[in-house]
Amino acid sequence: MQTREKYEVVIGLEVHAQLKTKSKIFAPDGTEFGNEQNTQISPITLGMPGVLPVLNKKVVDMAILTGLALGSKIPNRCKFDRKQYFYPDLPKGYQISQYDEPICLGGHLDIAGKRIGITRAHLEEDAGKLVHAGSNGISGSNYSLVDLNRAGTPLLEIVSEPDMRSSDEAKAYVEELRNILRYIGVCDGNLEEGSLRCDANISVMLKGATEFGTRAEIKNVNSFRSLQRAIEYEIERQIELVEEGERVVQETRLWDDNLGETRSMRGKEDAHDYRYFPEPDLMPLEISQEWIERINATMPELPAAKRARYMGLGLNEYDAGIIVEQMELALFFDKIIELGANVKTSINFLMGEIAAYLKDEKLGISETKLTPENLVELVNLIEKGTISNNIGKQIIFTMLKDGTNASQIVEKQGLSQISDESALKEIVQKIVSSNPEQVNAYKSGKIQLFGFFVGQVMKESKGRANPKTVNELLKEMLD
Repeated sequence: MQTREKYEVVIGLEVHAQLKTKSKIFAPDGTEFGNEQNTQISPITLGMPGVLPVLNKKVVDMAILTGLALGSKIPNRCKFDRKQYFYPDLPKGYQISQYDEPICLGGHLDIAGKRIGITRAHLEEDAGKLVHAGSNGISGSNYSLVDLNRAGTPLLEIVSEPDMRSSDEAKAYVEELRNILRYIGVCDGNLEEGSLRCDANISVMLKGATEFGTRAEIKNVNSFRSLQRAIEYEIERQIELVEEGERVVQETRLWDDNLGETRSMRGKEDAHDYRYFPEPDLMPLEISQEWIERINATMPELPAAKRARYMGLGLNEYDAGIIVEQMELALFFDKIIELGANVKTSINFLMGEIAAYLKDEKLGISETKLTPENLVELVNLIEKGTISNNIGKQIIFTMLKDGTNASQIVEKQGLSQISDESALKEIVQKIVSSNPEQVNAYKSGKIQLFGFFVGQVMKESKGRANPKTVNELLKEMLD
């Protein structure tokens, strides 16, 4: 038995989602990404003496909406606590968070037929950002600069149960959670900008054991690929320690994406190490049932329901998943459905030529000139027989680049489909007469040559020949 197969992996995730508010959780400063360093700060963010935090109501609305989307219970009371911990990039020297009375309790998220439990989700303020600079020739930097623009940005920390058993499940969980957060409009889910960050708690135990092993936490992994790589590395590291009779230490580790390994950062703290106590400057928050119901009334269609609806329209599971994964594309597709276009033809364009163009140009569909209305017009022209599917595939790229509608292109370039039987008969006769060897081979049993004749007719007609009529005429002449 291979060593890895002797062990069961236990994974729990803590996902920190920056909420998409215009101002911070307790201060009026802006929350835009990428502005000049230390320009989105105020006396509250700086922790100046005598200032008081004021809770942003929009933050609470977004937390409630997220909890409802995840099937969590929203208690009628929650409170904020001071988390005593030294953050060099959080000027107060402590973080306002939630400890024993969070805003969301319980819940779940389903991935590939498996239900992952959610322990809680709580609100807190983000820290700033340290920028390491200078060089001492050994560790790479000898001083750090601090940018406090991010300090005080509202975070919702979503804590899962330790229900995942592989890096694939962990990746699927974060991807689906990101989808939900984006669809309900509370977080943009941009891992590169740090608006969605993930801490992974990992332990290993012998299969059949009833007690979890000692866990290590990997902090702030910021891509799906890095998450999987970090988990895989940590699993192997822990198994190797156990196999050699050594002890896995409870600690916080950092993932080095360049080296492909985790390294120790600090001993892992437990709740008592943070010396939580109720935030004296904020009253406990009372949440009425009416408030919850009002927020629930704004709930959009969630990703799982959207996938199911698409599959009900005839899409396969893969295509439905790809479209839902790209929210812009899903909204585009929904508009096409609303306009009554043929679903099969539309999806063929979306998953074929359009997807290829977007990949090659590294664009989202909203960054092109194509509109749902223009694509529907193209699909309708094909369905009516005005143009062939091949012509549609040719002109879609022009539509993507300059936004010209399909009928204008067809009219200007004379691309309408040739359906007149007598006109097509002349073309078919010409092709058959010009290829006597292929005709004899076809009649001798090489029926695969039929495609050759179809291709030659389409080439002669510059793709405008009606494929159905061409097939009928060819069979008539060749058989």
